[in-house]
Amino acid sequence: MKNNIYKSAAQVTVFSTVEKGLSFLYRIVLSRAIGAEGLGIYQICLTVFSVFLTAASSGVPVTVSRLMAKSTAKNDLHGKHSAVTAGIICTLFITVPVALLLFFCRGGLGFLFSDDRCIDIFVILLPGLILTSVYSVIRGSFWGNKQFLPYSVIELLEDAVMVICGVILISGVTDPVAGAKNAVIAVVISYVFSFAVSVGWYLSTGGKFVNPKRQLKPLISSAAPITAMRTSASLLNSAVAFLLPALLIASGVGNSQAMSLYGIAVGMAVPMLFIPSSAIGSIAVVVAPELSENYYRGNSSAVANDVEKSISAAVLIAALVAPVLFALGGAISDFLYSSELCGEIVTRSAVLVLPMCISMMTNTVLNSMNCEKNTLLYFCIGAAATLVCIGALTPFIGVYSYVCGLGASNIISAVLNLRLLKKKCGGLNVMRFIQKGIAVIAAACLFGGLLSGVLKNFMPPLAQIAVGAPLILLFTAGAAYLLKMYTLAPLKKIISKN
Repeated sequence: MKNNIYKSAAQVTVFSTVEKGLSFLYRIVLSRAIGAEGLGIYQICLTVFSVFLTAASSGVPVTVSRLMAKSTAKNDLHGKHSAVTAGIICTLFITVPVALLLFFCRGGLGFLFSDDRCIDIFVILLPGLILTSVYSVIRGSFWGNKQFLPYSVIELLEDAVMVICGVILISGVTDPVAGAKNAVIAVVISYVFSFAVSVGWYLSTGGKFVNPKRQLKPLISSAAPITAMRTSASLLNSAVAFLLPALLIASGVGNSQAMSLYGIAVGMAVPMLFIPSSAIGSIAVVVAPELSENYYRGNSSAVANDVEKSISAAVLIAALVAPVLFALGGAISDFLYSSELCGEIVTRSAVLVLPMCISMMTNTVLNSMNCEKNTLLYFCIGAAATLVCIGALTPFIGVYSYVCGLGASNIISAVLNLRLLKKKCGGLNVMRFIQKGIAVIAAACLFGGLLSGVLKNFMPPLAQIAVGAPLILLFTAGAAYLLKMYTLAPLKKIISKN
């Protein structure tokens, strides 16, 4: 069973890494083709859209997966099909009326955007609200059935369709608004693709739509707190999309420059901090159904073991990524975006990768253990801290106020989540591992900073990355090995078998 988990996690991680890499490269193409202003408009439209998408379906896939795991523990096949059907009905019940209302009332949507040019582009996304909400439920069924390969392939192909269509549609476009509009059209095309393929796969592999009555009440009860938390996250991003440019303008920055600063910070720099999210998400997707099954079977020792390994993996991933961003953030940003500000933001905020990774992983773990209400409360506390930072600090430190808010939110969430997990899992011991992770990150950042200081004196950005990144990763891996954060036993087993 453990080997299957490791194999599935590795499989999902590889696909997810390729997918995130493709998205990252596409964002570079977008930034160069439509500029920081166009990227800012595109980012704001997607941010507001994500609020409605999150409100409609974000908690449903996770809950469908957990209900299917519970049905698996009870050998209840009909319960699994009922959970999927209930999920689709719930999402359609919300998305269809909302999409129609937004379309016919688009003249009154100005309050959602700091720039009225976003409204017509946002409306293009509305069909995707319905299609993607259904796909998200089918995606949850893949998780619940532990069908990680089709899930991974569809996710990758969806991104590939968006990139291919996007590159074609933005080619030759010089106006930033037209470029943002065409980029959004590419997003909708990718939504149509993932909807059609996922539903076809579900039905062709024995999936059915049955009477959902048995699973409606438990699904709504569990999905509501998760949806509320993720909707709050989207609302927070939407509030930032409105508040940050407005505060920058109030501080004396022009409208176009404010949009450019927002595009650099939120569209270029912060996504680099989320590079570990592909690996974190992959591990969470694979572990969550297994953890839920153990939880409902009452196997407390297995639950504690799953939790410890999940958090340890998140810390190790953060330890590998943070020093590279700290030391080479400037070179990477210069090479990808030709943006000095982006590099400064990445370098100064690289240490936030650790609390971000812990927060992401512990949220998933707690939701798998029926603690959705707790994670919602903790998120709201962190969100309040983010808004306070932006409101209070933007006049003094500009877009860095968002970075401060992001850090405060994730630190609060990570600390409170770990505190609850310690109560839920007696004997859970992860703090020592986290302390080792902090020590490794500090040492590797020092090494990387010294190395980067030498390399940038006689190497262009690409060469700095090519030489510096492997050396920093080797140093980090060596330091982690010396502190016994991992062993080479799995690798030795593979070599001995071969």
